[in-house]
Amino acid sequence: MTTYIALLRAVNVGGTGKLPMADLIAMCAELKFARIETYIASGNVVFESNHSSDWVQAKLAASLRTYAGKEIGVFVRTAAEVEAILKNNPFHDKEPKFTYAIFLNANPAASCLGSIRGRDGEDVRLGRREIYVHYPKGMGKSKLRIPAASEGTARNLNTVAKIVEIACRK
Repeated sequence: MTTYIALLRAVNVGGTGKLPMADLIAMCAELKFARIETYIASGNVVFESNHSSDWVQAKLAASLRTYAGKEIGVFVRTAAEVEAILKNNPFHDKEPKFTYAIFLNANPAASCLGSIRGRDGEDVRLGRREIYVHYPKGMGKSKLRIPAASEGTARNLNTVAKIVEIACRK
């Protein structure tokens, strides 16, 4: 079995992206995923499956579409891939709570750096299927716009580290 991490876009305990984590766990169980565990109520789930990453992502996305009546972004990585994202963080000397990985479903083009707007001290680097951003004043105060990240989902590196910790217990 492979340990996977699925990150959902725009999911929280209230508002338009409301998805109780108990419902997410039930959805994963219906898909026959094993050893399912969520982390904080923002769409982070760790589980095991014998299926490929593409199959897992497609099935989870279809279940979420049925549940919500609309598309919900789903980003699936193996535990090893997320561990590598954490390890390859280009901002090791910065506070993890101010450093984010924006997960994407495709490789970001190097040219996307030229379309970034609203920088005020933020540093942006490209990863394999993620964009790393250090927000020195915090993400909430930033005016940074990264068009290539508009369909992605961001997690600060404290959250990424905790998810990797959960995945490594599996």
